Amino acid sequence: MQNRPDFVSISSACKSFGRVRAVDGVTLDIVQGEFFALLGPSGCGKTTLLRILGGFEAPDSGKVAIDGAEMTIVPANRRPVNMVFQNYAIFPHLTVSQNIGYGLRKDGLSNAQAAQRVEEALAMIKLEGYGGRRSHELSGGQRQRVALARALVKHPKVLLLDEPLSALDKNLREQMRVELRALQKKVGITFVFVTHDQEEALSMADRIAVMFNGKVRQVDTPETLYEAPRSREVAEFIGSMNFFEATVAGTEGGELMLDAGPAGRLRAPRPVEGAAAAGAKVTLGIRPEKLVLSAQKPKDGINTVRGTLAASSYLGERSHFFVQVDGLAQPVSVARQNSEAETLGAAASTGEVWLSWKPGGAIVLPA
Repeated sequence: MQNRPDFVSISSACKSFGRVRAVDGVTLDIVQGEFFALLGPSGCGKTTLLRILGGFEAPDSGKVAIDGAEMTIVPANRRPVNMVFQNYAIFPHLTVSQNIGYGLRKDGLSNAQAAQRVEEALAMIKLEGYGGRRSHELSGGQRQRVALARALVKHPKVLLLDEPLSALDKNLREQMRVELRALQKKVGITFVFVTHDQEEALSMADRIAVMFNGKVRQVDTPETLYEAPRSREVAEFIGSMNFFEATVAGTEGGELMLDAGPAGRLRAPRPVEGAAAAGAKVTLGIRPEKLVLSAQKPKDGINTVRGTLAASSYLGERSHFFVQVDGLAQPVSVARQNSEAETLGAAASTGEVWLSWKPGGAIVLPA
């Protein structure tokens, strides 16, 4: 059976706390079996929206439905959802098996049936043989797995996750991203995942909703959000982006000709939406890895900007360079793999460098 595109539906949801509008008219449809991320800075409303979905907060207005059933006024303990909290909420006085089976006590299962479900859950999270341990005998990653198993053992239709990886160190967090994504694919349950970490969302989610000030600004796949953001706000939040303010001078060969002031005449692809008529003000966005940095001026001269090398950072497999361009308040950031052969030997003494990029490597955004 094909997965329903409106398996989880939020319609015009609003929620205020005093004068603060935490969720402001949010409408979302989440596909059955999808790994869906709510991404945004602290205070943008993503956790409040998750709590509305889980029944822990009641919306001031709007509706929530799961699998076609109205859920807006249904209490949390009667919704077909479970939640994994940021602090895991593992009971220290219970064993791993008792923690995982805690929610099964009221499901009418026999002791044998409950024990079988717990053993299946332990195998699912690769902690066979750990059932008798206490929480203080587990690592952070193991406690996180136990929290996941406790939520999944009841076979919910939707699993809600509120920044569950934020308490882990960097290496373990990266490992758990892979494991969590693999687990979601295995069980096939719809995951709704809250995070403020762009890399976390990009690496795991099928689709991402980017939120600012209680509103959803863009919903797309990770690739589309990164390569084709629809606003400067989203472009700045997802990864790093350099910006040039420009005016549309005309078109040539299907491309826009832009007057970027001190940066000169630039070429760019036509925007998917927004003004592209001559005289229109636009913002040109370029990712650091799309830029080519060289000590000599490129021969073709297309999208070539002169600058001064201001600083650099060696990061192992790659380096970041910061180039000051006349007329720009912020240095231009350039990312380059250290396996690339060309050096900047001449620039080390003179400071002069050249930036260049292919027209298709830039994004035209509304000014």
